[in-house]
Amino acid sequence: MMLTRAQQLELFYWMSLTRIFDENMVALWKEGRGLGGAFSQRGHEAINVGAGYALAADDVVAPMHRDLGTYLLRGMSARRIFGNLWGRANGVSGGRDANLHGMGDLNLNIIGFISHLPHSLPVALGVAMNFTYRGEARAVLAFTGDGSSSAGLFHETLNLAAVCQAPLVILVENNQYAYSTPLSQQMKLPEIAARAAGYGIPGVRVDGNDVEAVYAVVAEALARARRGDGPTLIEAVTMRMLGHAIHDGFEYVPRELLAEWEQRDPVRLYREKLLAAGAVDSVELDEIVHRCEVEIADAIEFAENSPLPDPATIEVGVYAP
Repeated sequence: MMLTRAQQLELFYWMSLTRIFDENMVALWKEGRGLGGAFSQRGHEAINVGAGYALAADDVVAPMHRDLGTYLLRGMSARRIFGNLWGRANGVSGGRDANLHGMGDLNLNIIGFISHLPHSLPVALGVAMNFTYRGEARAVLAFTGDGSSSAGLFHETLNLAAVCQAPLVILVENNQYAYSTPLSQQMKLPEIAARAAGYGIPGVRVDGNDVEAVYAVVAEALARARRGDGPTLIEAVTMRMLGHAIHDGFEYVPRELLAEWEQRDPVRLYREKLLAAGAVDSVELDEIVHRCEVEIADAIEFAENSPLPDPATIEVGVYAP
């Protein structure tokens, strides 16, 4: 699936924006300036940007806490997200959730992330089955982690999605560790994508550090779903380059493994690919990076100067009317 030069520059922009957002978020939390938790995206940029870029406007997505690029691509501004991180009234959750959880917005076709994995999957399946009942050519993309692929609900969702030919694409972000548990200690199969065969659906494994490869695989699976050809399981392989969250020192990961994956940094690799192809020069890419830096600096300033929620509104949105 060939991308135009303009599309490649867009991918580089979204990856750079995600990386710069993440670097600033982590630095601010280390300074003690954040609320709640902070979940680094480092290493996941090619997955959440490539997959998010493949979505059609009418598709629905259920992202996780390491899918910042997808949120941004769907129209959730950096200002709103930093506002959420600081618990501000104009944050996505209106001050109810001060991290990258709780960022659903159905106006943007984003299903709010359920912290316990893989509990977002049956919700996404329900939306997908609704599209089938209505005869709508729309698809749902749901993200989950490698650890959750061993949970019962993951398999129940795959089974029902297969039986119902639901237009659902499940993308497993295999970042090697379910918190501190390596993949080899929680499943016997070497590849998560192989689990799809047990349900009679396609299983695809892709390099999660190659944004164009991720885009191509997800775009094909979503197109298949919209045609009525049923679900697909995708395994995108990467490495979580920092701890589970800001409080996690990551001591359980061998340093040599991190050094190996650092050489495959997705943002740097894509920059090098574009330069090697001769489609762009370093000045143009540097300008994109600078644009992202300005955008993130603005978002931080905006969030810091935004009001906290009115305590009188504490029950708003908590209970159904």
